Amino acid sequence: MIRVSNLRKVYRGHGRSHVVLDDVNFTVPRGFKLALLGRNGAGKSTLIRLLGKIEMPTAGSVRHEMSVSWPLGFGGAFQGSLTGIDNIRFLSRIYRSDFARMRASVEDFAELGEFLYQPVKTYSSGMQARLAFALSIAIEFECYLIDEVIMVGDARFFQRCQDELFVKRADRALIIVSHDMGFIRETCDSGALIHNAKFHMCGSVVEAIDAYQAL
Repeated sequence: MIRVSNLRKVYRGHGRSHVVLDDVNFTVPRGFKLALLGRNGAGKSTLIRLLGKIEMPTAGSVRHEMSVSWPLGFGGAFQGSLTGIDNIRFLSRIYRSDFARMRASVEDFAELGEFLYQPVKTYSSGMQARLAFALSIAIEFECYLIDEVIMVGDARFFQRCQDELFVKRADRALIIVSHDMGFIRETCDSGALIHNAKFHMCGSVVEAIDAYQAL
């Protein structure tokens, strides 16, 4: 379960305050698949970062009662000056996972070859997304945070991502940001609309899509 209580996020700068999210409350149980919908700049990616504890809320709380991935495709999950291999080693220690097993899994899935021995800061965004995805499935989480930025690369890699997340891990919880309504309709149990800093949980994914398209 993920429990979000009275969550508020405000960015301050140049003498101004910008409220991105205000009084957000919801829960995501195990196995539940939730779509986050909203216009560009509505706060979807901010919420994903808060759920992944990449950023801290201005007020309120996010409680994890299951293991939660970092936002897939988010470069902040890595130490840019370290190589891909060193990042695998670092994360294997953090998550107490076997390094040799993780390394073999990442090498097989990411298909980055010799680039794994180069600093991650030299990677393209697509290469970082491959590494992030490969690491996430190597560690195994009970909930995955997915921004559509992970859906990159050629058709073969995209299909492998689909199989790993939505077939082999069909029992996991997913929180997904995407503008692909067909994908959302097929994948998610329900949806939430973020608009004017407010979070509106909808009764079904169809209701959420209708509300989003009515904006």
